[in-house]
Amino acid sequence: MTAIAVLGSTNMDLVAYVARAPGRGETVTGREFRTVPGGKGANQAVAAARAGGEVVMIGAVGTDEYGSALRTHLEHAGVDTDLLRTVAGPSGTAHIVVDDEGANSIVVIPGANGSVTALGPGERAAVSAAGLLLLQLELPLTAVTEAARTARDRGVRTILTPSPVRTLPSALLAAVDLLIPDEHEATALTGCAEPHAAAQILLRQVPAVVITLGRKGCLYAARGAEPVLFPAPEVTAVDTTGAGDTFVGTLAVALGEGRPVPEAVAWASSAAALCVQRQGASTSMPHRSEIDAA
Repeated sequence: MTAIAVLGSTNMDLVAYVARAPGRGETVTGREFRTVPGGKGANQAVAAARAGGEVVMIGAVGTDEYGSALRTHLEHAGVDTDLLRTVAGPSGTAHIVVDDEGANSIVVIPGANGSVTALGPGERAAVSAAGLLLLQLELPLTAVTEAARTARDRGVRTILTPSPVRTLPSALLAAVDLLIPDEHEATALTGCAEPHAAAQILLRQVPAVVITLGRKGCLYAARGAEPVLFPAPEVTAVDTTGAGDTFVGTLAVALGEGRPVPEAVAWASSAAALCVQRQGASTSMPHRSEIDAA
């Protein structure tokens, strides 16, 4: 079983479903509201656990009612929460609008996530003992960079999702093995909107890149190899929230099992395709048996 440590955010997603998202200064009427456990870190942890990984979650929740619900949700998914801190104050929240085409816009309020500025001894030990480390950018960069450098020192493979996108410190990039931005994040990081060109720029900083392209699939590029474009399964999207995190968590399990990159990417793409056909983020993530059957 693949041992995966996830350092990342744990949020409660407050999701409004609308025919179309409002413009600036505009009010629209929604048709449904849901409260769904989320956060990029927690989502990737759940996706990896459901795909068959042995997952430990490192992060923080608050002392509000969301905090206990988020912890329980992770535990029910099979994620080890012994290192998930509880800190005074509110948990993180994400305020999400999903339109009829399945597209979303998101505002994240860090809450307890903002308290994770450094790792403790137990957290560093968990990173060191893992086969893979999953990172995102919804926690303070100091903790993310420390975890990546700890993993590099211990020979632990590190995957970074650069979201929400920001300028990445060289100390962090130097410890990343695989960078997985979406097409918009890749453009923001490189100033180049063409995925193949953006990938080549990113390869100056990291050994390998997967740029996710939504319905167009994903582009894999690594130093010394020809880029490969993988098509996405053709499905009707209901809600794209959490699809990227599903892809990353599932891909981590496949890579940890030693699968070749084409097979690993195809398996992760199948998982993401299943996710977008359901509402919600972590609640829509498929189990291993579903992915195998897709």
